[in-house]
Amino acid sequence: MLRATMRRWAASAGIGVQDLEAKLMQYAPLQPVKKVSVKDASSGCGSFFQVEVVSEAFVGKPLIQQHRLVNDALREEIKQIHGLTITTRSK
Repeated sequence: MLRATMRRWAASAGIGVQDLEAKLMQYAPLQPVKKVSVKDASSGCGSFFQVEVVSEAFVGKPLIQQHRLVNDALREEIKQIHGLTITTRSK
């Protein structure tokens, strides 16, 4: 029942994999972005996502700063989801 409720909630919130990918690809501080991969890890209900971003913008930055860049890009979306796993690389 909880999973069905979460699916309805996420659908009404309008958060999707493509939306998150587009937002990350267009976020200026992450440019140039080499790769963005977003997976819905919540069995399709849109409450938990796994995000991988490969960008030269991460070169020389500690992991916490890399993740902050991703969090900043998805600031509004993060307010509407339950969880997010972030993986960042420069190559």
